[in-house]
Amino acid sequence: MRTMKDAKNYGGIGAILLLIGAFIPYVGVIVSLVGLIFVFIAVKTVSEITKEKKIFNHFLYYFILTITAVIAMGAILIGSFFAVGGISFFETLEHMDPSNPEAILEFVAPFLGGVILALVVGWIFFIVSSIYLRKSYTAISEKTNVDAFKTAGLLYFIGALTVIIIVGFIIMFIARIFEIIAYFGLPEEYNDQTISPLDQKFEKII
Repeated sequence: MRTMKDAKNYGGIGAILLLIGAFIPYVGVIVSLVGLIFVFIAVKTVSEITKEKKIFNHFLYYFILTITAVIAMGAILIGSFFAVGGISFFETLEHMDPSNPEAILEFVAPFLGGVILALVVGWIFFIVSSIYLRKSYTAISEKTNVDAFKTAGLLYFIGALTVIIIVGFIIMFIARIFEIIAYFGLPEEYNDQTISPLDQKFEKII
């Protein structure tokens, strides 16, 4: 059986891979996917050790919705690409008269519409998935007293809401950093009689 130390290591490494995956060309998607799987294992481990099913259940919804969002966006983009002629679309565009922007805009409008639709669908999915991620991380925070989880969950939610106006990407980046801090901040052993931070402060005063 995996331990809380395992969750700490899997989660920390997974969160780092998710952070750097966005900046790696070509194989970045694979790196991010591996990171997401590592975090998945970490959350499941924490859920089993703390005996709090909602931790994993909420994260599972987040995981499924995230994967669904990527698939849906990819399907819409591919469908739009082939709907406008596939490779021939770019060949036709290359030979169009640049002095006639109206004709060019009319030609690319269907594909641009598909791109916008893919972004909107992805945005909606990411907002909903971030709600479940926040619930999962809030539950972990309550069980482990690692406040960085609650902060990361909140930032993810705000980032998902505002990603459409660019600033969300910055917030999501900060959320990733808090996520790394949260996982590496997990205790190596779990005691279901964990003392809350307020009680710990009270004991120090006494």
